[in-house]
Amino acid sequence: MQEGSAAADAVSVREFARVFWVFLRLGLTSFGGPIAHLAYFRTEFVERRNWLDDASYAELLALCQFLPGPASSQLGMAIGMRQAGLMGALAAWIGFTLPSALLMFAFALGLLHTELAAIKSALHGLLIVAVSVVGHAVYNMAKSLCPDRLRASIAVLACSFCMLVQGSLAQLLAIVIAGFAAGFLMPRDPTPVAFARMAPTSGKPRALICLTLFFLLLVGLPWLAWLYAEPWLQLMDGFYRAGALVFGGGHVVLPLLQAMLVPSGHLDADRFLAGYAAAQAMPGPLFSLAAFLGAVIPGFSPSWFGSLMALLFIFLPGFLLVIGVLPFWSGLVQNAAIARSLAGINAAVVGILLASLYDPIFVHAIREPVHFVVALLGFALLSIARLSPLWLVLLTVLTACLVDL
Repeated sequence: MQEGSAAADAVSVREFARVFWVFLRLGLTSFGGPIAHLAYFRTEFVERRNWLDDASYAELLALCQFLPGPASSQLGMAIGMRQAGLMGALAAWIGFTLPSALLMFAFALGLLHTELAAIKSALHGLLIVAVSVVGHAVYNMAKSLCPDRLRASIAVLACSFCMLVQGSLAQLLAIVIAGFAAGFLMPRDPTPVAFARMAPTSGKPRALICLTLFFLLLVGLPWLAWLYAEPWLQLMDGFYRAGALVFGGGHVVLPLLQAMLVPSGHLDADRFLAGYAAAQAMPGPLFSLAAFLGAVIPGFSPSWFGSLMALLFIFLPGFLLVIGVLPFWSGLVQNAAIARSLAGINAAVVGILLASLYDPIFVHAIREPVHFVVALLGFALLSIARLSPLWLVLLTVLTACLVDL
């Protein structure tokens, strides 16, 4: 009996290591943001390794786009879970996130030990990059997620609402209203999408435990933060809610985190946007921005602890949802009303991201006509020349330092 248990443990360790090293390599090389990550994953796991076929990959991708949270990271968790169970999901997340998290933490330490004025030009160059990158993201998302008048109207109304009513609650309300509106107003499709019927990768009892924990933390953390009024508890609650309520991936977490940290005085806008712009140049998930924010905001001490806690709490909701929803997904996705509501939510996400492109990004970065010209050229390089965001960051920061933008 003990020999059998030891053999099973050895297999588990080998599977964990195998999944970890595959995703670590992807975490080191996957530049370009969430959309690019999806292409890297398909090449690696469908074409090269045959871990999935196209139908199974498409279903996992649909699941991760349906759930709130970082879609590419959740897709990696789901693939890891299919290969090695719960430990495989953990290995996939650690491997894919670790490189960018360490780089963002190192960038935070550089800011903490450097006078902000000493690197003012470089930081402003990063802000201009953010205008180009987020503008490029809005453009691409609008083409795919707002293809008709109804969804384009939802995006415009969501943007207008979030511009006039600031804060994360306004963004959440826009998402909820858009989901209900699309559920009633979008035309009924007589031919629902067919998905591959995959075997669940985790048992339903464990899935229900994870879903229960997800909602308990979503409700309980705000209550604890209000009851005890501890800054570190409030920040944990904020990072958890940001990870739990973001539809549309890493770019959309920007307005939620900005609304949580900047108006409250936890972080000034220049440092926040510098970290966000730096995250564009990193491989791996954009949610690794949390590693930077947790290190530079004063609510956590020491800085490495803040970085770790922010990172764990922003990713935890997505982790719990993947484990909790995956066994039920094949049946849930066939519901036409849910599919229509999701389409409306995705359109609202485009509007929210457009609002965040103006404030806080555009208003802080574009102060003179030359700044707008640089941002426009960056957008063209991303859209037409398909330049990697990494090279755009390096080029813009170098230009900013040389000509003092």
